[in-house]
Amino acid sequence: MKNIAVLLSGCGVYDGAEIQESVLTLLALSKADVNYHCFAPNINQLHVVNHLTGEVEVDAKRNVLEESARIARGDISDVTALDIEEYDGLIVPGGFGAAKNLCDFAIAGSDSVIQADVARFLQEFALTNKPVGFMCIAPIMLPLIYKNRPKGTMGNDVGTAQAFNEMGGEHIEAACEDIVIDIGNRVVTTPAYMLATSIVEANIGIEKLVAEVIAMS
Repeated sequence: MKNIAVLLSGCGVYDGAEIQESVLTLLALSKADVNYHCFAPNINQLHVVNHLTGEVEVDAKRNVLEESARIARGDISDVTALDIEEYDGLIVPGGFGAAKNLCDFAIAGSDSVIQADVARFLQEFALTNKPVGFMCIAPIMLPLIYKNRPKGTMGNDVGTAQAFNEMGGEHIEAACEDIVIDIGNRVVTTPAYMLATSIVEANIGIEKLVAEVIAMS
């Protein structure tokens, strides 16, 4: 049976992993009869956002691994515990945590870097040529991992597309129900909630992405 790693970035769209994207990913993997295991970095979040008001709680601190464990129901590991031989591929849901905790794109833009432990985790999959799926804003990290102009999509936002290209990627405009496949790098991307207006819309592209990563693995 295939085994897919899922990288989370906290719990909540504004400061962590997008919960619906994450759960839909786990559901699609389960429906396909594929084993999965969740990972997250054991670091503090950039900040904590009150999801009711949208305001940053200045004095609050939360740990990315502990918050991600809420989605994974406690069955989760630090990214430093990865044994790449045990996994056939990787999927990374979006949410602002991908741009705030996994990397610093939310602050640094096209000058961003990936958090050190996360970078080593992601590079394991790239170096072993295993398929990966990135959704929503998460594909912004691809040019920092793959150096041969990786193709990917975050929908049709001009600013993020420009940053993706400046960082060394090739952004492909796509609708929320579409996926973009970079055959050479074995990378699959979909806009998800960069464009989706409902969980139903988001699910279309996510299911396609999960199916393609499984097929490539």
